[in-house]
Amino acid sequence: MDMERLRFAHRFDGISGSAIREIFKMIAQPGMISFAGGNPSPAALPDETVDRIAHQVLQQDGKAILQYGATEGYAPFLESLKTYVEQEIGCQVPAVLPVTGSTQAMDLLCKAMIDPGDVILVENPSFLGNLQCMKFYQAKIVPVESDENGLLLDRLEEAMAAYHPKLLYVIPTFQNPTGKTLAYDRRQPIAELAAKYGVVVAEDDPYRNLRYAGVGGPSIKSFDKEGWVVFLGSFSKIISPGLRVGFMAGDAAIIRKCTMGKQSTDVHTANLNQAIVDQFLRQNLLPEHIAEICASYREQLNAMLEELDHFPEGTRYTKPEGGLFVWVELPEGLNAKDMLEKAVANHVAYVPGTHFFANGGHENTLRLNFSNSSVDQIHTGMQTLRTLVEEACKRK
Repeated sequence: MDMERLRFAHRFDGISGSAIREIFKMIAQPGMISFAGGNPSPAALPDETVDRIAHQVLQQDGKAILQYGATEGYAPFLESLKTYVEQEIGCQVPAVLPVTGSTQAMDLLCKAMIDPGDVILVENPSFLGNLQCMKFYQAKIVPVESDENGLLLDRLEEAMAAYHPKLLYVIPTFQNPTGKTLAYDRRQPIAELAAKYGVVVAEDDPYRNLRYAGVGGPSIKSFDKEGWVVFLGSFSKIISPGLRVGFMAGDAAIIRKCTMGKQSTDVHTANLNQAIVDQFLRQNLLPEHIAEICASYREQLNAMLEELDHFPEGTRYTKPEGGLFVWVELPEGLNAKDMLEKAVANHVAYVPGTHFFANGGHENTLRLNFSNSSVDQIHTGMQTLRTLVEEACKRK
């Protein structure tokens, strides 16, 4: 093929593959301790329960499940999902839409809302997968600064007034990549600012049930009086990422537009997968399952934090109460991206933090995942990483 004559859409200009997927190519070797992904622990995947439920639902409703379904969702799941969502977020929602992972929810929201050049406000840093989604829709991404308690309200209002954004994207609980939680007294003001400036808020909250300490608080959506907040959720982290079942909930007009967009994307989320999650909800299996996986994740998180206590002076890191990630700022002058190749050569991997910033920079940062490594692997891998950081500090 003559590559000079091959013309791709301009939406691909300046976009490369996901940094995490590229790192996965580097680390696919035996003995690698990977802190790079966001995978649940293999022990947290309820394969036997899913096997039992799959047989059950196919026996009961197999012909309908194996046929094409409605884009709006598998009817029994729509019923149980709406009940679940309203209990989770603490308010009634006009409409819900099952989606193929919450990543699709963001894609559909951008498809429904964003024209080229429209502004989306994001946390700084933010989830790189959805930053890439925004770039595909040719949005102008404007980062808003945070502190240890999440988005700074004065900076947020300044950005809303100055840029007239279409969307605000926020991960309020155990944020990816930092593990931070948006302060509960900042959630109602964000809903009020959204209404004041006419900005749709994408409240992406897939980690909210992975809590190992402290107590939960209200969703932003629970303070939404006019329908400006769309809640995005997922069963990937609490049941199975392979099932690819997520959801979005919010204003009926917004959900309807997203449903229309989904029709041309995948017709509908897999009926069998929706039916399996439906039975998890109807049989009330989630509470016990979540309690079991949280007990293990708590130990893994504590092991990682224990090792970080011994990193060189000048290292700073978050101490999340849940989720899957710890955010690390290395001493000034160190470059986590430059260190990665040597780390991989020593059988340890992570994601350099620069990829999570819309405008790059922050080269001394990195994201660590603890859920997909055993406690022993965490101690071993973190000690290796500490040695590499100590060596880098000496070379400064």
